[in-house]
Amino acid sequence: MRTLTIGAFARACRLSPKALRLYDELDLLRPARVDPDTGYRHYAVEQLEQARLVAWLRRLGMPLARIREVRALDDPAAAAREIRAYWARVEAETAVRRDLAALLVDHLSDTSRRDATMLELRYSAHSDRGLVRPANQDTAYAGARLLAVADGFGTAGGPASSAAVEALRFLDTEEAPASGVLNLLEDAVRGASDAVRAVSDGAAETGTTLTALLWTGSRLALVHIGDSRAYLLRDGGLFRITHDHTVVQSLLDEGRLSPEEAVSHPQPAMLLKALSGGNPGTPDLRMHDARPGDRYLLCSDGLPAVVPDEDIRALLATTPAPDAAVHALVDAANGAGGPDNVSCVVADVVEAAA
Repeated sequence: MRTLTIGAFARACRLSPKALRLYDELDLLRPARVDPDTGYRHYAVEQLEQARLVAWLRRLGMPLARIREVRALDDPAAAAREIRAYWARVEAETAVRRDLAALLVDHLSDTSRRDATMLELRYSAHSDRGLVRPANQDTAYAGARLLAVADGFGTAGGPASSAAVEALRFLDTEEAPASGVLNLLEDAVRGASDAVRAVSDGAAETGTTLTALLWTGSRLALVHIGDSRAYLLRDGGLFRITHDHTVVQSLLDEGRLSPEEAVSHPQPAMLLKALSGGNPGTPDLRMHDARPGDRYLLCSDGLPAVVPDEDIRALLATTPAPDAAVHALVDAANGAGGPDNVSCVVADVVEAAA
């Protein structure tokens, strides 16, 4: 077996001798031989590929404990999946930090975000039991400032969704300051979480999703937890502006599941986060700039589960009035079998009347 001194090995794999000594102590990359008299480390030439992998993963920012797990995998394909899953998580966390940075820049900037044109919302909400479920556990609400959809689950799912939305209703009667609207919304969701916990008697198996938009007069603040969704129709294109907090979506994000496999997953609606009697998790919070002509859709998962996004886009794009649009979307879900409750809120951003 041909060996290299620690110095020569370090130069070849681009890891410092100090790093190699640390990885030896952590059982991450053991030397092939240690001189019994001097304690000097020697590495086999065959270890270079392993060392270079460790160096590359460190440049990715992967923690040492995670690198150890990747190194322990004998199958290169399995190692590749682990790296893909790690990087997907990094990208998701980076996106959250990017949104926060943009918000802070806006908050600290002296440049006004308000357009000279005054804007307002035209809105409608509709909720339906569907064709299969014995009761409707959804709650939908639309007002001049607040739009919300909640999808309850468990034995008290209906009261849970109703309690969550009711806890946010005060926001519809108070003008929200654009600079502190996310803090206001976050505090309101804490109240919603307490209300859900009260009606569920602390049972983790009972709770609700919650997706809501709060209008400031020029922008919309979004709060989202669970798998209800918010979409934006802008210039003819449909954009989903929420991310499902489900096991299936997490597996998709990490590359452990293909879109084709996700369709047939046995538990497509298993939630990772929701408002419940247990640990509710942290909701997503962000701001969205509004433009005249924008159309927003909030819906429970009973709609996208059976109506493809392209069909949702077509209905939103061709049905002028919000009231007609919410009924058309609910009818489409029921026309596809209506296996679940379905709730929709549609709001148009328009120029305010003079």
